[in-house]
Amino acid sequence: MKALTLFILIVPAIALADPADILGFDSETSEVQRRVEAHLDGSIDPQEMDDWLRHLSREPHHAGSAAGKENAEFIAELLKSWGYQVEIAEYQVLLPTPKTREVELVAPGHYSASLTEDSVEGDPSTSRREHLLPPYNAFSIDGEVEGELVFVNYGIPEDYELLERHGIDVRGKIAIAKYGKSWRGIKPKLAGEKGAIGTIIYSDPADDGYGAGDVYPKGPYKHESGVQRGSVMDMPTYPGDVLTPGRGATGTAKRLDRADAPTITKIPVLPMSHRDALPLLAAMDGEVVPRDWRGGLPITYHLGPGPARVRMKVEFDWNMITAYNVIARLEGSSYPDEWVIRGNHHDGWNHGAADPLSGLVVMLAEAKAVAALARDGSRPLRTMIYAAWDAEEPGLIGSTEWAEHHADDLKKNTVAYLNTDGTSRGFLFIGGSHVLERFFNQIMEEVDDPRSGLSLKDRRQAADRVLPAHVELREDAKNRSDIRIYPMGSGSDYTPFLQHLGIASANLSFGGEGPGGSYHTLYDTYEHFSTWRDPGQVYGATLAKVTGRAALRLANAPRLPFEFKGFADNISSYVTQLQKLSDELRAKTDETNQLIGDGSYSAALSPYRTLGPPRVEAAVPHFNFAPLLNALARLQSAANEFDTATEQQGTGSEEMNRLLFSVERLMTRDQGLEGRPWYKHHIYAPGFYTGYGVKTIPGVREAIEQRKYEMVETQIQLAAEVLDGVSERIRLLTSKLGSP
Repeated sequence: MKALTLFILIVPAIALADPADILGFDSETSEVQRRVEAHLDGSIDPQEMDDWLRHLSREPHHAGSAAGKENAEFIAELLKSWGYQVEIAEYQVLLPTPKTREVELVAPGHYSASLTEDSVEGDPSTSRREHLLPPYNAFSIDGEVEGELVFVNYGIPEDYELLERHGIDVRGKIAIAKYGKSWRGIKPKLAGEKGAIGTIIYSDPADDGYGAGDVYPKGPYKHESGVQRGSVMDMPTYPGDVLTPGRGATGTAKRLDRADAPTITKIPVLPMSHRDALPLLAAMDGEVVPRDWRGGLPITYHLGPGPARVRMKVEFDWNMITAYNVIARLEGSSYPDEWVIRGNHHDGWNHGAADPLSGLVVMLAEAKAVAALARDGSRPLRTMIYAAWDAEEPGLIGSTEWAEHHADDLKKNTVAYLNTDGTSRGFLFIGGSHVLERFFNQIMEEVDDPRSGLSLKDRRQAADRVLPAHVELREDAKNRSDIRIYPMGSGSDYTPFLQHLGIASANLSFGGEGPGGSYHTLYDTYEHFSTWRDPGQVYGATLAKVTGRAALRLANAPRLPFEFKGFADNISSYVTQLQKLSDELRAKTDETNQLIGDGSYSAALSPYRTLGPPRVEAAVPHFNFAPLLNALARLQSAANEFDTATEQQGTGSEEMNRLLFSVERLMTRDQGLEGRPWYKHHIYAPGFYTGYGVKTIPGVREAIEQRKYEMVETQIQLAAEVLDGVSERIRLLTSKLGSP
């Protein structure tokens, strides 16, 4: 990027910022950058993206498959042909595949679940099954069990609280749970903790099937035989290869014995379709489930236990496989040791058209356009790395092993990590580090929605004013200039970068108007995606323009576009949530204990004899939030001062940029979170009992939620120290603005 390099090197160190300038750029370099982005837009070819999607989804391509390796080699050759330095980084990891899968109703009556998915007319991909992985849950333990069924709704903590009030114990029973409300791995994790001997997970048609709309192939929703595969590895403890926590799974890595791997389930698990679940649920009796537990099957739902009795058996081949990460590097012209990393995984459970290939072709389109710019003399100032990860589906394995293997270099050099993991159509959704919130809002202001012609930001804000059920979203849309980017828990390849290494990260996709139904099933095919999700790659091409701008602005900004007022505002909302959580839990506990104590619960529930009162809980103490509130005030002051200073300062320095991109590292602690040290970020973490779902300021939040009151004030102090470290860095940055 000779022209861009020249412009950036000759701008003065101090220049007034224009409101129209790109964040981190001054007027001259903004003009150059926008010309670069115009060339980027002109290089995005939706037809080429569609061709790649068709080719890469032609066969099932799970981790360890021949097609998976062929896809990795195809991606590598593309990137190499465009001018990238490319390597395929290999890791040896454990991946169980199913050998035996059996579920049968043994009483009353008999039914053997087929555990298969039907081919459908009009979708030839659903007939290509030679290398298809059958429905299963990866990292379930082997086992054969028999027991009465208990319906546990979604199998989340509040569901078990209600079962306890009904006097229902799952010890020695098999739990049957609906998909939804939490990540699938939480369901067997919690069932096992409660004493269940096995777990069955099915997709209820009320949530994902004919209750939502027409089913495939007439419509996009889940076919009656569709089964959601997926990992049940205990990723809230740590993701990646189960045998090499904290270190890359190279050929010489020290490994745990499989029996000692804590992230493999303690009880056997199998998924099934609602067609297979129906005979099991219909055979159940006991009390009728609460109204909000009822699904869409044509039966009366009962809690059990029994009389339905089920035998289930699962056995796996516990094989070591090779994961193939494609790593493509384009050396920066001025700052080769500052890296912008862009990733999307390439492995899928089956054909994987939506997940992950719709996101992968976005990344390929972007990478091709960036390479063309470099050949034409507009090489990025910072090094850009494009990564196609393998073995994401079994547990974020490929990205985690690479990140652990290169941890020191990544912490030293990485500016940011940008992720996609499939996309659809509708509205742009961005999750990530809040130091990048203003940065992404500016991009949303400058890229138009391909259908409405409004900017992506205007369309999203208009929808938020009208559509969402949450009052907070409506109020933000009316009163807040920037759209909040959502905080990230887990579920994709940003996890090791953000929550283990403290690298500012983001995840981007379109959604809301391209219905699902194919997720992790046989039906995630090119035909389904191109009919129902994003015909013609209209929104895929738009996403490439968004992610391409984000990557190039991070690569070319004279001063990295990190901003702290948005971060401080979001932290303020999280602290308020913690105080509200504490107050509401205290009030609810006091009221419930009082009702139990004076007998009011027993009198009120007398017509419902099977429903007992909640258990008496320890009183919730009043916590001292002062350290956190004081740290928040210091953070807000520091953020405001930095914002004022940057309004008058156009550029930074190499030293300042390193101080900026390492701010996120200050949100981590080497000791990690209590009980799960792999997760080191103290602002964002996946919930221990939500999995994908985020817990903000997780040490404090989960101590309150899990009623570990003795830990709360210690965690408040730790969180305050983390925020004070960030504030100190922001003040240092402010002092350096304008320095020669």
